[in-house]
Amino acid sequence: MAPWRKTDKERHGVAIYNFQGSEAQHLTLQIGDVVRIQETCGDWYRGYLIKHKLSQGIFPTSFIHLKEVTVEKRRNIENIIPAEIPLAQEVTTTLWEWGSIWKQLYVASKKERFLQVQSMMYDLMEWRSQLLSGTLPKDELKELKQKVTSKIDYGNKILELDLIVRDEDGNILDPDKTSVISLFHAHEEATYKITERIKEEMSKDQPDYGVYSRISSSPTHSLYVFVRNFVCRIGEDAELFMSLYDPHKQTVISENYLVRWGSKGFPKEIEMLNNLKVVFTDLGNKDLNRDKIFLICQIVRIGKMDLKDINAKKCTQGLRRPFGVAVMDITDIIKGKAESDEEKQHFIPFHPVSAENDFLHSLLGKVIASKGDSGGQGLWVTMKMLVGDIIQIRKDYPHLVDRTTVVARKLGFPEIIMPGDVRNDIYITLLQGDFDKYTKTTQRNVEVIMCVCTEDGKVLPNAICVGAGDKAMNEYHSVVYYQVKQPRWMETVKVAVPIEDMQRIHLRFMFRHRSSLESKDKGEKNFAMSYVKLMKEDGTTLHDGYHELVVLKGDSKKMEDASAYLTLPSYRHPVENKGATLSRSSSSVGGLSVSSRDVFSISTLVCSTKLTQNVGLLGLLKWRMKPQLLQENLEKLKIVDGEEVVKFLQDTLDALFNIMMEHSQSNEYDILVFDALIYIIGLIADRKFQHFNTVLEAYIQQHFSATLAYKKLMTVLKTYLDTSSRGEQCEPILRTLKALEYVFKFIVRSRTLFSQLYEGKEQMEFEESMRRLFESINNLMKSQYKTTILLQVAALKYIPSVLHDVETVFDAKLLSQLLYEFYTCIPPVKLQKQKVQSMNEIVQSNLFKKQECRDILLPVITKELKELLEQRDDGQHQAEKKHCVELLNSILEVLSCQDAAFTYDHIQEIMVQLLRTVNRTVITMGRDHALISHFVACMTAILDQMGDQHYSFYIETFQTSSDLVDFLMETFIMFKDLIGKNVYPGDWMAMSMVQNRVFLRAINKFAETMNQKFLEHTSFEFQLWNNYFHLAVAFITQDSLQLEQFTHAKYNKILNKYGDMRRLIGFSIRDMWYKLGQNKICFIPGMVGPILEMTLIPEAELRKATIPIFFDMMLCEYQRTGAFKKFENEIILKLDHEVEGGRGDEQYMQLLESILMECTAEHPTIAKSVENFVSLVKGLLEKLLDYRGVMTDESKDNRMSCTVNLLNFYKDNNREEMYIRYLYKLRDLHLDCENYTEAAYTLLLHTWLLKWSDEQCASQVMQTGQQHPQTHRQLKETLYETIIGYFDKGKMWEEAISLCKELAEQYEMEIFDYELLSQNLTQQAKFYENIMKILRTKPDYFAVGYYGQGFPSFLRNKVFIYRGKEYERREDFQMQLLSQFPNAEKMNTTSAPGDDVRNAPGQYIQCFTVQPVLDEHPRFKNKPVPDQIINFYKSNYVQKFHYSRPVRRGKVDPENEFASMWIERTSFLTAYKLPGILRWFEVVHMSQTTISPLENAIETMSTVNEKILMMINQYQSDESLPINPLSMLLNGIVDPAVMGGFAKYEKAFFTEEYSREHPEDQDKLSHLKDLIAWQIPFLGAGIKIHEKRVSDNLRPFHDRMEECFKNLKMKVEKEYGVREMPDFEDRRVGRPRSMLRSYRQMSVISLASMHSDCSTPSKVPAESFDLESAPPKTPKVEEEPISPGSTLPEVKLRRSKKRTKRSSVVFADEKAATESDLKRLSRKQEFMSDTNLSEHAAIPARVSILSQMSFASQSMPTIPALTLSVAGVPGLDEANTSPRLSQTFFQVSDGDKKTLKKKKVNQFFKTMLASKSSEESKQIPDFLSTNM
Repeated sequence: MAPWRKTDKERHGVAIYNFQGSEAQHLTLQIGDVVRIQETCGDWYRGYLIKHKLSQGIFPTSFIHLKEVTVEKRRNIENIIPAEIPLAQEVTTTLWEWGSIWKQLYVASKKERFLQVQSMMYDLMEWRSQLLSGTLPKDELKELKQKVTSKIDYGNKILELDLIVRDEDGNILDPDKTSVISLFHAHEEATYKITERIKEEMSKDQPDYGVYSRISSSPTHSLYVFVRNFVCRIGEDAELFMSLYDPHKQTVISENYLVRWGSKGFPKEIEMLNNLKVVFTDLGNKDLNRDKIFLICQIVRIGKMDLKDINAKKCTQGLRRPFGVAVMDITDIIKGKAESDEEKQHFIPFHPVSAENDFLHSLLGKVIASKGDSGGQGLWVTMKMLVGDIIQIRKDYPHLVDRTTVVARKLGFPEIIMPGDVRNDIYITLLQGDFDKYTKTTQRNVEVIMCVCTEDGKVLPNAICVGAGDKAMNEYHSVVYYQVKQPRWMETVKVAVPIEDMQRIHLRFMFRHRSSLESKDKGEKNFAMSYVKLMKEDGTTLHDGYHELVVLKGDSKKMEDASAYLTLPSYRHPVENKGATLSRSSSSVGGLSVSSRDVFSISTLVCSTKLTQNVGLLGLLKWRMKPQLLQENLEKLKIVDGEEVVKFLQDTLDALFNIMMEHSQSNEYDILVFDALIYIIGLIADRKFQHFNTVLEAYIQQHFSATLAYKKLMTVLKTYLDTSSRGEQCEPILRTLKALEYVFKFIVRSRTLFSQLYEGKEQMEFEESMRRLFESINNLMKSQYKTTILLQVAALKYIPSVLHDVETVFDAKLLSQLLYEFYTCIPPVKLQKQKVQSMNEIVQSNLFKKQECRDILLPVITKELKELLEQRDDGQHQAEKKHCVELLNSILEVLSCQDAAFTYDHIQEIMVQLLRTVNRTVITMGRDHALISHFVACMTAILDQMGDQHYSFYIETFQTSSDLVDFLMETFIMFKDLIGKNVYPGDWMAMSMVQNRVFLRAINKFAETMNQKFLEHTSFEFQLWNNYFHLAVAFITQDSLQLEQFTHAKYNKILNKYGDMRRLIGFSIRDMWYKLGQNKICFIPGMVGPILEMTLIPEAELRKATIPIFFDMMLCEYQRTGAFKKFENEIILKLDHEVEGGRGDEQYMQLLESILMECTAEHPTIAKSVENFVSLVKGLLEKLLDYRGVMTDESKDNRMSCTVNLLNFYKDNNREEMYIRYLYKLRDLHLDCENYTEAAYTLLLHTWLLKWSDEQCASQVMQTGQQHPQTHRQLKETLYETIIGYFDKGKMWEEAISLCKELAEQYEMEIFDYELLSQNLTQQAKFYENIMKILRTKPDYFAVGYYGQGFPSFLRNKVFIYRGKEYERREDFQMQLLSQFPNAEKMNTTSAPGDDVRNAPGQYIQCFTVQPVLDEHPRFKNKPVPDQIINFYKSNYVQKFHYSRPVRRGKVDPENEFASMWIERTSFLTAYKLPGILRWFEVVHMSQTTISPLENAIETMSTVNEKILMMINQYQSDESLPINPLSMLLNGIVDPAVMGGFAKYEKAFFTEEYSREHPEDQDKLSHLKDLIAWQIPFLGAGIKIHEKRVSDNLRPFHDRMEECFKNLKMKVEKEYGVREMPDFEDRRVGRPRSMLRSYRQMSVISLASMHSDCSTPSKVPAESFDLESAPPKTPKVEEEPISPGSTLPEVKLRRSKKRTKRSSVVFADEKAATESDLKRLSRKQEFMSDTNLSEHAAIPARVSILSQMSFASQSMPTIPALTLSVAGVPGLDEANTSPRLSQTFFQVSDGDKKTLKKKKVNQFFKTMLASKSSEESKQIPDFLSTNM
């Protein structure tokens, strides 16, 4: 096999398929996994996963897509960098990160957010492939990058990921190469952008954010339109005039773009096909803000007058006729709201003219108003909005706009006129005419022919341009409208002529009638004309706007003679009224006359950078022609419209400086020129003309040439300043100060030119005058006059703007000195805010970048800052603080960009002057203050820029050590506060990490100082060291450094960039601790918690370094006191908080143990104590980790278990406070689950810690959350009341009563509060009543075994007994149990599993129902106790449980399975009685006993007898019960057809053989016989009742049953003797007794005789007793309880049967009792729970009880009391009876005495009790003698 070789190029790849490794050395891959490849061999690579470097292995080459990389070698370490563009890499990592969140969103069912993230990821994937394709043009790539970064940032924000900060190009900023301040500003900006973006997403108005933001930011825009096709049936050539149109103003706003379309359906010039492109330029923000903009196309056909004319030969051709328009609303595209894509085609529908005389302009209005149907005719265009002027867009969009693309300019100037943009366009619009028909019969078809003529009448060639993209022409022919008196053309053409010709040219308009027939048309001549000159006599151009021209008539030849018409008027004067002169012509020259009837109007628009329409401006521009008017013109300049001045900016400035230069000897015009200059500069400062700043700049740099101007400008400026500083009036000074920047630009430029010309001559004089100028400014600043305040503010604002220029011609150091004086001469407390703003400007100038300038300026700035920052912080100082922090930021920013060598002193200056001030500002400022983050960034920047020497120097600046301690203390407290409450938003990860890095360095530097100055015993500062430790621990435990909690990408990013700072500070803490020496004891136990916090950080090296500190602490305390109790207490207390807060793990536990045990090796004296401590802490940690592990668990049971484990731990270790804390946690868990009983028992534990006394509670026994101090008695009383409430809700009234009694005793005997006593007794009475009247369901108990190593330690291989909830079936309980452990396997056996299962790695759960065993209650001994009372104890206060399982032994007789039916009974003993503080307890002891077939028979027989007796009692007490159940029960026992019953026992046990083999069973055999004998009187009583109640149709059934009974009775009495029942019919009056109580007496006896020696007397003495029966209360099936006295509804037998399956009861009516019992045993149903709701309960007697009781021999029916299931009274408040309640049910009650019938009954049972003591003087039976 080929060897493995190292890879060269193949280093980095991505898995493109899933690879499931089948062998150990395979590396399993998922799609998208990034791998680093190390070696290759054949078809395999070896490498590792980038995200998990430990996952190494081999994988197939075909599964990997390789990526290009570059390999950098640094100190033998290869750094592999993917060769993709950084943005593509960023998209990749972003997708990874979002991908995992996307899956989590799916799991959490957050559908909306899930889909949102999905669509963003799809966008990113799409864009990433575009980025990688490398095919995008430059502008699109730029736009795409913008879109990608914007989307990433937006996504990160909404997913709450870290903010990414970028530079202008969208690349991620590197914090190492960026200053703290820049980083801070970048974060601010990024946050602002994203917030704006999110607002936009919310409003959804602006889908294409990138385009919109760019459009709104640029001053000039262009619209690119590409005509793809024109579909229209014309049949003649056509001209398409496309332009932009404002429908509100009904005006065209751009030049026309003309497309000449041929009759064949192609462009006339076929090479133009697919190249019909135009750019409408010069669109400004004003245009973008128009309400609507349309793209219109006016279509003119060229051909016949009427298209319908068939005879083409005779028709006049070449006429321009209206055809139609096409209109599209492009407002959204222009404004950037709709996507503008050069690929998307738009269809513009075509609307033809409806009549021949429809004006195209009017049609536009109609079409815009109504959207007609175009029938598929129209234009196809694509368009895109471009940003920039034509020069810019040719650069940015070369693929769209090149030199051949037609440019259609705006009608009028763009918003910015750049110098050099020479333009001389005059736009002429033919508006309308009104022509009389004179001699013609119809109206004329007027055509206007326009041409440009010279003074001598010659036509100027190529002077007219109809539309952009068309060749210039000599003359223009208008559209012809057919027979219209008042044609409205609205056609615009452009006249472009050289400026020098302007003075001598005019426009001539000829009017001709056009005939539709060619023969006639040839004879037509021009019938009239008009003309207009383009320039006026005074040299200004024709005014823009409407002109009504005179129409001249006469000889057509004369019309072409310029000398003839130029003498005639050109304009119609409005004075002239048509009606005033009746003559045909008002004036006439050489054959031409003015027609008064005819009207012709045009409008003009001059777009010229050289021609003005303003006389005053023209006078100034041409000042040499009339020098005498110069002063007037200069003064007039101020009233000239700003737009005109700005348009002729260059010419105006040239004129001004020429005036100045040509009068250089005098200063006659200096002030006027200066004021004019100030006016112009002021204009440009105006918002409207702000874009002209560039023009002015360009002028100064390129065109300005006045070399001497600087002297004059400086003189005037100084004069103004001096005048003002004397407090005299000087009107232009404020304007002058505002214009200072440009004044100085002119001065500097002028001086520079002078210097170049004369090689630096007069430099000294210049510097001197400059100095004097600054002195004048300073004098102004010193001035105390009221008038100067405003000027001082202006000076502060505008002086900084001049520096940039001044320093080019003036010594920088000298300039700084002047500025220094400028600031120092302002009185200290005046204009502070303005001063700071002004200083900020200076700091940002080039001047401040020079070291020598900073040396002069910085002290004055820091002094000012210090003063301002140390002022009281109240409302008005808010703005000043803002300016201060901005200034400080600017200084730090400048210093960070300089070489450290040049900034050392400056940083020192800031540090000494401002560090503490800034710190104190941060400390006093609220954490939610708007500026807090700015100040913290500032402080961080100062600390960041301080070098080691700076720190040392700074420490030495403190005069006394107490000053230094104060400084360190306040710094530590501030750092700690800032770490705890980060002032930056949570997603500013980079900023937080940089802050941490800076803090870390500062902390370590200050620690060195502490070691040097405050460690010695004499100078030891405890509080300082304490603060240090607390700060260091706060630093190490802050969230932003817990790398384990971050995503893989973020973890790597932080680790590579900043390292793990926790290790560094951790090692420092360790070193500092060991340096403390004898001072360590001061920090115990105070520092135990913080050190513990630090050791819990999951970083192995850090733990190893810091855990030994614990040992050191123990040792320290041990040496001092001989033990380390304080330390131990603190550790236990703090460990609890920490682990609960999520820290700590198994590894920590092991490390702690191993490290501490290692440490003890050298100190044997302390070894034992440490060992005990370790085992204690280990035990606690195990429990705490278990507890934490299940707190997130849905299963509250596990949480309760762990809480109890902790409770016990704290109790054993005597930690009262913690014990109580967890008691309340347990209580809350119980309340959440509505376990009120358990909640009560839990709280009871708290009361046991309290006494009935009036001493104050110590803090640790207080209830958590209680603040005000209480006495023991108050707290105990409050708790009792709460607990009684819980017991009441849990129906545990017996417990509630006992607490009430304890309270009653206090009220009666101790505090004598009878009012409370009465309330208490009322409550008790209510509880007693509840016990007797309200039904309480008996809960089932379930045994649950958790086997296997897969379970947590507190469950592993343990068995628990659970107390079921009301009506909870085993199936439901088991389902719930298995849902908590979805991976667990259910075991189907009930026997305990072997070691193989216990040690298996999985989870196995065993669950089955167990029976509670009644404990002995001495107070019930030998007393008749009602069932309501005794029933409660059957399933409460129980600690012992049984589970019985039938087994076969010996030979099996198929005829009689009883002989071999043994019962295996498992007994469980729980740790505590149930119910208790949990719903379950662990089984602490298990034992097994076996019950022989004979004992089993006895149990079964007892059960059947009990059933019959119960039935008799029920029927005796309630005559309304349906007879069916009784019928079935009796018949099942007596009917010989199904009889198997005790006959089987006879066969099995009553044989010679059995007696021989089992001589020890004689007593038991007698007992069984006794039970059989007793069955007969019971059956007899039952049949008697049946006889009375049976209906006629069932009479035969009864007779047959009676027959069978007689036979049975004979047989039994013969075999086993006669027994007699008491006579239930015998009634006598006596005290009302409940039926149940009498019945209870019987139960007592039956229990007593359970183990009797079965001597069977033949007769029993019968005394009568009362047996009163109350009318029963019975619940309807799933309805409200029936009130006492009502009768029980009949329940059909079928229903009872159906219910049987659900209950644990087996009805005797299914088969004969004995037989059904056998079946039940084999089906294991016998051992399901008795829910207390059955008609007949069947539960075997518990043998273990028998073993504990030795009863006197009694020959009485043996009915085990334990198994008697009484029918309690249903709670009157229980409306919702569950399905299991819906079985037929009988209750008897003491209630409602009125309805009680008194019955006289044989007092048989009572006598028996009495006879027990007298007769045979044997031991009195022990009633219910098992432990409670």
